[in-house]
Amino acid sequence: MQPTKIVDLFAGPGGLDVAAEKLGVSTVGVEWDAAACTTRRAAGLETAEGDVRLYGPSDFPEADVLAGGPPCQTFTVAGTGVGRRALDEVLTFVERLVARDDREEIEKDLAKLDDERTGLVLQPLMWALDAIDKLDRPYRAIVLEQVPAVLPVWKAYAKALVEEGYQVDCGILHTEAFGVPQTRRRAVLIARYGKDPVTLPSATHRIYRKGVGQDSGDTNLLPWRTMADVISRPTAFEVISNYGTGGDPKARGRRRSDEPSATVTGKISRNRVVGPDGSELDRFSFSEAGRLQTFPTNYPWSGRDVGQQIGNAVPPRLAMHVLSTAFGWDSPSDDKLQGLNTWTVRQPVEDASPVEC
Repeated sequence: MQPTKIVDLFAGPGGLDVAAEKLGVSTVGVEWDAAACTTRRAAGLETAEGDVRLYGPSDFPEADVLAGGPPCQTFTVAGTGVGRRALDEVLTFVERLVARDDREEIEKDLAKLDDERTGLVLQPLMWALDAIDKLDRPYRAIVLEQVPAVLPVWKAYAKALVEEGYQVDCGILHTEAFGVPQTRRRAVLIARYGKDPVTLPSATHRIYRKGVGQDSGDTNLLPWRTMADVISRPTAFEVISNYGTGGDPKARGRRRSDEPSATVTGKISRNRVVGPDGSELDRFSFSEAGRLQTFPTNYPWSGRDVGQQIGNAVPPRLAMHVLSTAFGWDSPSDDKLQGLNTWTVRQPVEDASPVEC
């Protein structure tokens, strides 16, 4: 398929959008965080700043592909049972949406949830069903990603979308298996309308294992990429994580520059960087942190909380593989992947406005 345009819900600073634009597919992102929108505008990405719940498919009539990575915080509350309860509530709402229960009643019940972010994970399904029911124009492809804890929701989505005429696959992908110089696991769903089967993209690189050499493993796959592959510094270095390992705050995780980065979080600026002799080095710049996520070196990070923007983003290199698979294309070429190294900084664009219907 040759998509016309992607509408990206909860678009953040533009990880998926960067990948799509490099693949030659235009995008519009819906994002309510002002800081992320500042970066998007600086990059020249079309943006609708506002609450996803106040928009719908009819506001973006050119978009024939739906993408999104809704907030995940309420599914990952450790040790309290809150995450499990939130998940159970969401799965019940999925059933009600698919059964076409009264939407106003569903909205009222969603408003009663302890944390409004829990209900946001339902927005992509609402958009997909509205495109079918209200516009009689199903999205040709749907791409969703989030932390692994959200996989049960994607499985419920998959069952629902199959009933609506989609072919679907979902599962957990390791970012380093697609050439991202970072170990990070993401729950991904790909759906395509019609009868052509869909599968998640196949790995191109080996999965990182602590203590296992870069050249070990499946010889049909490339070695995992390292921090030093994307960050140019005069000497080797080691990153000491802000987080404790195994719950012990004194046992800080460590990664050498000849290894992939640990998962990039919004607190990456707190990670220490030290030289071979233990000397303190400059901590990662925004550009360097972005490169660990495979953003272009000169991506115009702007606004507040840039570290949080970077940590929350979809790695563009992973997104490029996922989108190519969703469209039924071959894996992205080396030239396309290399294109992620730089960004042509565009004239900032005006926010997208809802279409009057």
